[in-house]
Amino acid sequence: MQDKQFDVAALGELLMDFTQNGLSGQGNALFEANPGGAPCNVLAMLCRLGRRCAFLGKVGQDTFGRQLAQTAEETGIDLRGLRYDPEIPTTLAIVHTLPDGDRDFSFYRRPGADVNLTAEELDEALLRSCRVFHFGSLSLTDEPCRTATRRAVALARQAGAVISFDPNLREPLWASLEQARDQIRWGLSQCEILKIADNELAFVTGERDPDAGAALLRGQYPNLRLISVTSGAAGSCCYCGGLRASEPACGLGGVVDTTGAGDTFCGCVLDYVLGHGLVGLGQADLSEMLRFANAAAYLVTTRKGAIRAMPDRTAVEQVLRQTRAAGRP
Repeated sequence: MQDKQFDVAALGELLMDFTQNGLSGQGNALFEANPGGAPCNVLAMLCRLGRRCAFLGKVGQDTFGRQLAQTAEETGIDLRGLRYDPEIPTTLAIVHTLPDGDRDFSFYRRPGADVNLTAEELDEALLRSCRVFHFGSLSLTDEPCRTATRRAVALARQAGAVISFDPNLREPLWASLEQARDQIRWGLSQCEILKIADNELAFVTGERDPDAGAALLRGQYPNLRLISVTSGAAGSCCYCGGLRASEPACGLGGVVDTTGAGDTFCGCVLDYVLGHGLVGLGQADLSEMLRFANAAAYLVTTRKGAIRAMPDRTAVEQVLRQTRAAGRP
């Protein structure tokens, strides 16, 4: 696995998040165009931590598509797997920020270039050249991208990659919630590393208690080796082997936008696995992983957007020191 060209390859959506950023002189809402898309957010965090990353997906052959590609390249993400659609535009998301920093999304994706990626457009050599392959559920909402995603997972697994999955549930993008549940369950059946938010865990399992939900998943999907559950301001927990660890959120204040926080957390978990493996992780290891991931996710919430907001290792370690100095775990 160490001789692979890329540490992580990810497939999915690369889109423009329009995030509200104040009002004009006439009182109209101003929106800032922030490059995003969950799989690319994960890769951006990994690149900030020094990992070699590549992206597979599709954008429109338009201004937004070119801007997104430029941003991803500047971040250090290899884009040999990116395709451009000459007819279907780049997907857009309008992010309405709520008073607590949480978000409400409106998507312009019917049609959207990201779901028009075909299996024939996959860079198969790239998929055989990664240590970890990561994907989310948004590439499973529609064809032809659903078939492309399933093909990519199969190719990466055949080449020995560890499979990582984040459900990243966005209800408006699904024809029905039952379809969403079915496709997310397929993703669960494929992965060894799972990052899942508490509301998504409840959606899939019916259990609101993370311990009960994780136990149910592990019984249904024996392939799962590491499950991380994020609970926003309540912190995070994880399950690996027979161990459970939990850590509180980094409560230093100043949250302005939670976009990308879960993706940042996911990137940090993958970075830890790349450095330590999945075998023999102890209680202290899992707690260390969660503390770092929580701190990085916190930093992103103090800025607007995702890809350009990712912190480096030095910034995360500084937050960890501030947290300890404040008397928090």
